Amino acid sequence: MTQQAHVFDGVPGPLLEALRSLARTAQLTVALDFDGVLAPLVDRPNDARSDPRSLQAISDLVLLSGTTVALVSGRSLESLRAVSGSPDGVLLIGSHGAEYDLGEGRAGIALTAEEKRALTELERAITSVASRHPESRVESKPAGIALHTRGMDPDAASATQRDASHTVGASVLGVTQRAGKDVVEFSVVTATKGEAMQRLRLHTTATAMLYAGDDVTDEDAFAALEPGDVSVKVGAGATAALHRLHGTAEVAQMLRVLASDRRNHLLGA
Repeated sequence: MTQQAHVFDGVPGPLLEALRSLARTAQLTVALDFDGVLAPLVDRPNDARSDPRSLQAISDLVLLSGTTVALVSGRSLESLRAVSGSPDGVLLIGSHGAEYDLGEGRAGIALTAEEKRALTELERAITSVASRHPESRVESKPAGIALHTRGMDPDAASATQRDASHTVGASVLGVTQRAGKDVVEFSVVTATKGEAMQRLRLHTTATAMLYAGDDVTDEDAFAALEPGDVSVKVGAGATAALHRLHGTAEVAQMLRVLASDRRNHLLGA
């Protein structure tokens, strides 16, 4: 870190200080969004892959005592497992907190009969929207559907999302809508990343947590953090997070620094 820039390999000085303090907590939980945080954003969700440098740092963290790493994503658990490449020992939370794999087996979504009917109607509605906007891409999830518009002309993308919101709103009851980066999601259950963080804190008995996210859905997670926790917004945009990083390369560096500080603390260095 230089006196002039107050940055070490893309990690700002205030965040470096926060990481150093975080590394000394008794029970550390590191929670990370996937797309835009561990993996660069891509046009096709199935093509996303974690930055190998982040995976190495995560592997280093999970081997340390009193340290837990979790991925918290809007993706389904199945999709998150397929693309993340996360090492053994990493906890997985999918569908914005509606699905959990906390190392004790998968906790899936048990839909009611009413929710199942709503999901069928939702699938029918989004299929009709996609037929009118063939450049969009549909991602099915256990309790909902995401309509992706990444790579589309901005005006066409906006028109697609407006069409989806209008069509679903007019034809399906009891659906939650979330707008994200080049995606609009609809779910027949209510779950937020904030609730996921609260459950994760209890499960891991965390004395301090870090959460890094890049999208508007991550703001719920930031809001659920407590004094002594560290919140990191990745990329541009308004946020409640106290720290910001430019992109996935800087996230990898942040995780490397945290793993090193944590290891040194545990060794008494």
